[in-house]
Amino acid sequence: MKECYAYIRVSTVKQGEKGTSLEEQRDAITAYAERHDITIIEWFEEQVTAAKEGRAEFSRLLKRLKRKRDCGVIFHKIDRGARNLKDWNAIQDLIETGVEVHFAHESLDMTTRGGRLTADMLAVIASDYVRNLRDEATKGIRGRLKSGLYPLVAPLGYVDNGSGKRKTLDPERAPLIAELFRLYVSGEYSMQLLVPMMDRRGLRSKGGKPLTKTGIERILGNPFYCGIMRVKTTGETFPGVHKPLITATVFKKAQRIREGRYRKKKTRHNHLFRGLFDCGLCDRAMIAERQKSYVYYRCHYASCPAKTTREENIDGAVKRLLRRYVLSDAQIADLKMEVRARIETTQGPDKVETLKLQLRNSEARLSRLDDKLIDDVIGDEVYKRKREELLIGQAVIKENLAREKKRNLTAEQVRKFLEQVKSLYSSYENGTKDEKRHIVNLASSNRLVLPKKVEIEPRNWLTAVENARNVPQCGLYRSTLRSGRHMRNKHIDRLIEAANSPEAAELLF
Repeated sequence: MKECYAYIRVSTVKQGEKGTSLEEQRDAITAYAERHDITIIEWFEEQVTAAKEGRAEFSRLLKRLKRKRDCGVIFHKIDRGARNLKDWNAIQDLIETGVEVHFAHESLDMTTRGGRLTADMLAVIASDYVRNLRDEATKGIRGRLKSGLYPLVAPLGYVDNGSGKRKTLDPERAPLIAELFRLYVSGEYSMQLLVPMMDRRGLRSKGGKPLTKTGIERILGNPFYCGIMRVKTTGETFPGVHKPLITATVFKKAQRIREGRYRKKKTRHNHLFRGLFDCGLCDRAMIAERQKSYVYYRCHYASCPAKTTREENIDGAVKRLLRRYVLSDAQIADLKMEVRARIETTQGPDKVETLKLQLRNSEARLSRLDDKLIDDVIGDEVYKRKREELLIGQAVIKENLAREKKRNLTAEQVRKFLEQVKSLYSSYENGTKDEKRHIVNLASSNRLVLPKKVEIEPRNWLTAVENARNVPQCGLYRSTLRSGRHMRNKHIDRLIEAANSPEAAELLF
């Protein structure tokens, strides 16, 4: 009785889980072996397409047959053994060395010239079928991509909803990935530091494992999170219809940090104001260090006469700054009324038109870029890189355009913004170290430590709130009523712009 190995295969894991095709192949091979008095000594089962090279079980089968050439092999059909010609040549080599090759479905005698010729033709047909199938699948994938749908597995933070449907945000992981970007673009956390930090916050891979540094780097470099789909295998990019998790502005900043354009800090100590304050005498960073039970900040430049200051002194200066913006209910109500009156009498189409022109120019540049590729003026790699840059730039313009269209805020929206400003002080006082650092970054600039004082300036959006609150209403400008009204309107306009600013959006981030 002749001994043979048996090889069965399905193209996908899903087919293998259902088991129907595998069982049918097994039954057909078993029946063929019984009819031809063959004993099957080992089964080789694979769940991978034969169009690809490197099938593990197929390779193991070939090695086994080369060592034990007195054994044969039974395939269900020719296309189950090979759909690429390289693997078919490997099967042909086995036949040349005397290994018996059987196909349970086709009645072919592989020891004759006619049987070999027929088998060669069937193998070529199978290979052509795969090529055509691949082309059709590629057309379908590109069609989905051009329509804004991502036909591949959703990245971490998004959920697959079936074929032909847009990806939606994962309610559990999406907020954590948004926080990951926020922490990274702050410039205070390296990827290495973010690994344990996001682990503590509970961010896990789809398999439930903590993210590695490579996993975090992959997330931070994926434009899918700002609405741009990139195909890894080709490098092509397409605008997506899924909801962005972050803004394109944040994504661009993250890429600048990854490229080393911003300074990234790595520290063993989680001091509250590390890297936030500079020496007022030499403009170098103040370095935090712990002495006994206190944290001191001092300039390490040898010739600088600056003295150390305790963390409590800086903390007090920050609190004094934020306390200035604790608005009363009456002040918020008055500003709300003025904003409503100002909105009803003004319109701001100029900036909207400017942004629309920028968007049209960007679209024209994208079209010219396509022409240069067609005319062989630029190479494929340059084209892909420039296309991605232009698409991200368009996303930034669209974000600014949407923000500007919302410039005519309702008075109620401005009131909510002012309520957020009012709560800055309490949020800082009761926040964690990371939250406090975020508020200091968000609310202040030009943070300097001088020998006897700490100087902090509010950012422009906070200055707009302060000016709108402090400048008297135009009715009080008795001698210069016209100039007073102009100044008042100017500060109300700046308050509306502040409520529209990216910093305002981050207040509740």
